[in-house]
Amino acid sequence: MNYLNFTKYIYLAVGFIMVYDAINTWKNDPKPWLSVILAALAFFTFFFRSRFAKKFEDRKNQNKPNNS
Repeated sequence: MNYLNFTKYIYLAVGFIMVYDAINTWKNDPKPWLSVILAALAFFTFFFRSRFAKKFEDRKNQNKPNNS
C-alpha cells in the first residue's frame, strides 16, 4: 500500500472523530457547526481521493501494454 492510499483513510478517521465531537458538543452547545463542517469536508475528501485514485489506476492499466 503506497502513501496516497494510506492517507485517504486518515481523512475517514478524522471525519468520524469530528462526528463524535459534534455529537458530544451538541449536548452543551446546540451549534457545533465547525465540527460538522470539518466532518463533511473530511468525508468529501476521502471519497474524492478514492474516486480519483480509482480513475488514475484505471488509466494506468489502460495504457499498460498487453503481453499476450
